[in-house]
Amino acid sequence: MEGGGAAAELEVGGEMEAAQLQLGFIGAGRMAAAVARGMLQAGEVQPGNIFASAPSNTNLGQFQSLGCRTTHCNAEVLKNCTLVFLATKPHIVPEVLQEIAYAVTSAHTVVSMAAGITLQTLEELLPARTKVLRMMPNLPCVVQSGAIVLARGTFARDPDVALLKRLLSPCGLCEEAPESHIDIHTGLSGSGVAYVYTFAEALAEGALKMGMPWPMANKIAAQTLLGAARMILESGEHPAVLRNAICTPGGTTIHALHELEKGALRSTVMNAVEAATNRARELGKR
Repeated sequence: MEGGGAAAELEVGGEMEAAQLQLGFIGAGRMAAAVARGMLQAGEVQPGNIFASAPSNTNLGQFQSLGCRTTHCNAEVLKNCTLVFLATKPHIVPEVLQEIAYAVTSAHTVVSMAAGITLQTLEELLPARTKVLRMMPNLPCVVQSGAIVLARGTFARDPDVALLKRLLSPCGLCEEAPESHIDIHTGLSGSGVAYVYTFAEALAEGALKMGMPWPMANKIAAQTLLGAARMILESGEHPAVLRNAICTPGGTTIHALHELEKGALRSTVMNAVEAATNRARELGKR
């Protein structure tokens, strides 16, 4: 499909059938594949309408297995799609933008998934008045339970944001925020998934130590985290309120929480979010 046709489709924004969209990914890594898979599982886009590019076949196989079209030419993605996700490593974003800038038109919307690369940098490296947005997903998008924060550039319009949110919402929670929140979201949720996996492993290993078989301990630990998260989201209560409701005088929970406090769990986690946020900000200064 030629770019003009895709552009005509995008002009109607959120009112059109998303399944008819032609979406492009420049970069075909794990996160790009997770976002694409989330959209496909929800039926928001057809596999044949997703076009992905990468310099080698190493990652393209993920998209090919989903029935998507692939290429080694980034400009070919721009030719076929007007909604383009920039999903390369942050340090090569400037090089990629210089390569594709000639092919970007007023019909294109460029959505960056690169950590630390600011909207200002994107707009400076692309043709004047290009519609640009930033988004930061996390890996659970692959199971439609992700957390995504997006921010709009100078020339992105409400319909552009509405369409992007419509496409991403099947991947999980999707919120628009000021750009200053993107790096914080990276430290909180992008990297935060790894913190949760570490905690889940520790929970299960604690049960293993006390005599429970690993398969059962691992499954129960995961379900415990899932249930706790759902209660936070569905009740709207502060986590401390929910925690205090479990504690009884002299009970098992308060004794366990005392051990967590001695290990400075809360302080350590806060420091981890701060470290990851600062690292994301450093990436944007290179």
